[in-house]
Amino acid sequence: MKFIVSSSYLLKQLQVLNGVINSSNTLPILDNFLFELKQDQLVVSASDLETTMSATLNIDSTSEGTVAVPAKLLLEILKTFPEQPLTFTVEENNTIEISSQSGKYALAYAPGEEFPKAVVLEDPSKTLVPAEVLSTAVSKTIFAAGNDDLRPVMSGVFFQFSPEGLIFVATDAHKLVKYARTDVKASQVADFIMPRKPLNILKGILATSDAEVTIEYNDANATFSFDNYVLTCRLIDGKYPNYEAVIPKENPNKLLIDRTLFLSSVRRVAIFSNKTTHQIRLKIAGAELNISAEDIDYSNKAEERLTCDYQGDDMQIGFNSRFLMEMLTNLQSDMIQLEMSMPNRAGILTPADGLDEGETVTMLVMPVMLNS
Repeated sequence: MKFIVSSSYLLKQLQVLNGVINSSNTLPILDNFLFELKQDQLVVSASDLETTMSATLNIDSTSEGTVAVPAKLLLEILKTFPEQPLTFTVEENNTIEISSQSGKYALAYAPGEEFPKAVVLEDPSKTLVPAEVLSTAVSKTIFAAGNDDLRPVMSGVFFQFSPEGLIFVATDAHKLVKYARTDVKASQVADFIMPRKPLNILKGILATSDAEVTIEYNDANATFSFDNYVLTCRLIDGKYPNYEAVIPKENPNKLLIDRTLFLSSVRRVAIFSNKTTHQIRLKIAGAELNISAEDIDYSNKAEERLTCDYQGDDMQIGFNSRFLMEMLTNLQSDMIQLEMSMPNRAGILTPADGLDEGETVTMLVMPVMLNS
């Protein structure tokens, strides 16, 4: 078994796949990349049992075979090479030899048969989504997903597909983000919960791709195929909470304000907030927004005034500044709208501009009780 491949091309593909490998694996074989050689194509895979990802590389070879190569060692040596062709030869003594322009390096390999096989989905449903749409949907929602082991369903992103459009939701019970597209549709109704890890890997590669992503899914697994990659992962089992029920429908108080201005102000004032509650107070009257925070234990306090466009009754509402900042940072628009009904009901943040046709982003932030 022998093949020739460009060093930087191989490194780039392996760095993507390396995101799948855990730092501590229960099965030693999972510390390896699986190399499957099929004539002039090399399929490299990485797995952590839950998620398996493979990349197909075009190489120069006439042989076939499979070996598992130590991931960490291979990446370390590849990072040191300038761009050049490398020759990989599988030797009799259980080593794989890499020949470069300047030397030879031998790594011990494991038999490829020991590597766990990727799940093949039986009778899956299929939806096509442009890479750019999926990348935006994931980056707009994933930050709001929870990381509570006791509530695994909330630790991922909820995908809801229908002939009307696609909806992506993430929540940790303090904040919620719903990202919807009506310009991309699925042929039938389906929903599933995607874990965070494979989504983070996808987010990284999709940002630079202009391909169409084929998503195939059944009750237990989902597969994403695009460009030369295939990612298969186990879905989170369970029923997602009814998120529509927590989004308040009647919100008569509407505040329109410059996003960057509001974000900088919240950032500064939050420095003076209580370090455990991160509580800031918004006091709105007429065209004036007053943002304040106080840490009574240390006698720290701050207050800022901003002008805004406001329709509604005068009100005071408290928010966790960390959640508010996360949301404002994640939005890209120039102006944002904050809709509220009462100080004890969730506030709804939406971008007032900069959205594509058929795209909506709804962010919900739970208030915190103000101690008067």
